[in-house]
Amino acid sequence: MIDKNAEATHLQYLKDEKFIEWMLTPTDELITYWQHFIEEHPEERGHLLKAKELFNQFDLSSYTLPEEKKQKAVERLEKSLRDYRQRRKVRRLLILGTSSAAAILLLFLFLFDRFRTAELPADASKDFYVGNELESKDILLYTGDQTTTFEENIDVTIKNDQVLQVKKEKSTDADEIEIDRNAINRLVVPYGKRSKVILSDGTQIWLNAGSTLIFPSTFGNKTREIKLRGEMFAEVAHDKERPFLVETEHFSVNVYGTRFNLSAYEESNPWVVLVEGSVGIKTEGNREMKLKPNEKAIRYEDGTLERSQVDVSSLVSWKDGYLTYMETPIYEVLRQIERYYNLSFNLDDHVSLQGVTCSGKIILSDNLDNVLTALTLISDTRYQRENKSIYIYRSET
Repeated sequence: MIDKNAEATHLQYLKDEKFIEWMLTPTDELITYWQHFIEEHPEERGHLLKAKELFNQFDLSSYTLPEEKKQKAVERLEKSLRDYRQRRKVRRLLILGTSSAAAILLLFLFLFDRFRTAELPADASKDFYVGNELESKDILLYTGDQTTTFEENIDVTIKNDQVLQVKKEKSTDADEIEIDRNAINRLVVPYGKRSKVILSDGTQIWLNAGSTLIFPSTFGNKTREIKLRGEMFAEVAHDKERPFLVETEHFSVNVYGTRFNLSAYEESNPWVVLVEGSVGIKTEGNREMKLKPNEKAIRYEDGTLERSQVDVSSLVSWKDGYLTYMETPIYEVLRQIERYYNLSFNLDDHVSLQGVTCSGKIILSDNLDNVLTALTLISDTRYQRENKSIYIYRSET
């Protein structure tokens, strides 16, 4: 159930079993329950409506998979449902037709605790990825000569250029840290954690796992400059007198009032995708490349920039608590999952599993087993956990 002391956002509802059941099979009992919930907690109405809006966007039937892959997916869903029924009673889902149930079951099943593979097949010695759960690290906030650590996700807001207000994910109270208005601050978000920052000009930045943001307590009169390593989504406050600039190791992004996503991890080619407005990307020695909405620019190792049309929703959905894939190679999916959950897979060992792709959506649940099961349902794989080790391998045919 919803924990009133937990994060007060729409994302908590996407992880709540009773909410999911209400969305899938709205019985009179569930409708009454949520009506009473809103009456008792009117401040949650907006979060609940946002959660319903996001939930209704999970239309997996829109994926144009080959018929053979669709059939395999349905077979995996049917098997997982049979296993699930052995542990829980599933009644109302049975009234759904096969085609619509396939899309809904994917979302439903991976939000609950279900089946797991019993043992690795004897012939899987070379055909699997091995991952390990890493030791959790704290978020670090450096302000001048002061360092503050946080065990959970945080929201940081600059107040009056001299105070950092920090709200922890599972707390309703906020801490305040005094800062020098001329100081340069640094927020280090390790794998397995996320944060949000509201800068002195009102710009909002969502930091993904494994990211570092360097930002001033207050901006100067001419420009607004920050530095990033990792990934962020930004909604930049409009100020035509002070251009907004993001520096990364390999290029800079000039922002002209906009919403965009920037990924600049060390182990992959950096890229920018534009949701709204306009941005310009400039590498050393090259002219600025301007992007239009729904365009992506990626920088390759030789320094060249390539522009393409993309579906931006699949590249920015992590901010709203889910990941979207369409025929995405499994090693790319695992790369995202290992950042988000502080895991380490042997992705550079050229493990076979070549040709295995993922198509569907994964809600970023707090329960890692839910996420791993979702992965197996949108790809032709299975998984097993042994202590802190995770094995992902091809499904038996």
